[in-house]
Formats: sequence, C-alpha cells, structure tokens
Amino acid sequence: MGVAAGKVVVKSPREVELMRDAGRVVCRVLDALGEMIRPGVTTAALDAEAARIIREAGATALFLGVRNPQARFPFPASICSSVNDEVVHGIPGPRELREGDIVSVDCGVRLKGYCGDAARTYAVGPISALDQQLLDVTRACLTVAVEQMRPGVRWSAVARQIQDCAERAEFGVVREFVGHGIGREMHEDPKVPNYDDRRHRRDDFELVPGMTLAVEPMVTAGRPAVEFKDSARWTVATKDGSNAAHFEHTIAVTPSGNSVLTDGR
Repeated sequence: MGVAAGKVVVKSPREVELMRDAGRVVCRVLDALGEMIRPGVTTAALDAEAARIIREAGATALFLGVRNPQARFPFPASICSSVNDEVVHGIPGPRELREGDIVSVDCGVRLKGYCGDAARTYAVGPISALDQQLLDVTRACLTVAVEQMRPGVRWSAVARQIQDCAERAEFGVVREFVGHGIGREMHEDPKVPNYDDRRHRRDDFELVPGMTLAVEPMVTAGRPAVEFKDSARWTVATKDGSNAAHFEHTIAVTPSGNSVLTDGR
C-alpha cells in the first residue's frame, strides 16, 4: 500500500510498476489513435477504437462516467478529443477531422486498481507553421519537466521552467487546468501547475521518491484565458479562438531522478 506524506500518497516500487502496466495500455491507445488520425476520421471513431483497446487489455476507462458539478451530464466517452481551439475535455462525436486541424487526445485507464493518464496532440495532415511550432513547444515543455524532476527539487522550480519554455515562444500557459497526483485514483494530491505564481507558493511541494504525478502542459498559440465552449460545460476552449496543444505523461519520482510510466516501456 502507498503511504501518505502529508496529503500526498507515496507509492511503493510494486505500486509504481502496477501504474506502469496501466501506462502501457494508455500508450497503446495513443499509438493506435495516432495511426488512425487523418482527414475524414470522426472523433467518435477514435473513441470507439480506444474503448476496444482498453476493454481487450482488461482495463477500464477512467474518464467514462466521470461527474463534474459544473457539467450537465457525466462524461460520455473513453477519451477526450479536443480539436484546434479546444484545450481539454472535448467530447468525441460525429465531427470529422479536416486537413490542417490539430487534435489533442487525452486517455486514462485503471488496470488492477492503479491508474495511468497521458495525452498527445496530433497533426491532421499538413498543418500551419504556427501550429507545428505550438506542438513542438508544448512537447518540449513536457520534456523540460521530465529533465528537471528529481528528489529534493521543489515543483515551483520545475513549473517555472515549463512556463519559460512556452513563453519564450510567445505562447500562453493555461492557468485554470493543471496536472495532478495520480495512483489508485485518477486525481490525487498535489495539484501540479505548469506555471510559477508566487501567490500560490503555499501549495508548493518538494519532490520525493515514490511520488507519482500526471504532468500535463496545456499551451495556447494566443492568450492563455479559457472558457467553456458550449452549454454542456465539458469542452474547454481558448477565449480568443487561438489553437491549443496538450501533452501529458504519468511520471514517478525515483531515488535517482524519475521514470515515465506512460511511454510504453
């Protein structure tokens, strides 16, 4: 069993490996959907394939049926599919992807009682130079986090590096949605922001071995402000209509650094 360090549940090596098993299923889903994504494919078709892979792996989809007090109904799909200006929590449906779109796919599963969660943003055919830069920078923000995470480092120092990576490219970092602890539950303490704000330093924390975090930079090509896109109050989009990208890994802090649990290894 994991043990609590304050509110944060520190995982045993065995639990970390069980989370890696869940992470492998997530990686399998994201790899398969990346092969499917092309003009004309619907986001519902992506969700159906994800559901099939998750089911055949003996896992369950973390997102399906999740309730949000702000939303009109429980989340109705196995993945989130967020297109262009949509940042997170897009609901799969009949929408056909078009050449030049970008689509963020977020997938989480529970396997043998433990969770894995990851996201990638994909190009649908050729995309604009700005959108390619947005994808490259957002992926780099996640890479920066992986490079910086090790015991004894405070999260604010990592978050500052993520923020700097995005803002050097004159992109925005979403404030309203952040990463999170993860383990037996999809959302555990602590909150894991992608920016450093001195006003929130009271929530800062030190990385310790056994800590497992879902780190997920959400970056916008324009201003960082977001809003609900429709009355369902699930899909979150940029206020200014600029495109957004989202990359995420579940990462365990180890005695010597960290280990990514959702990269398929």
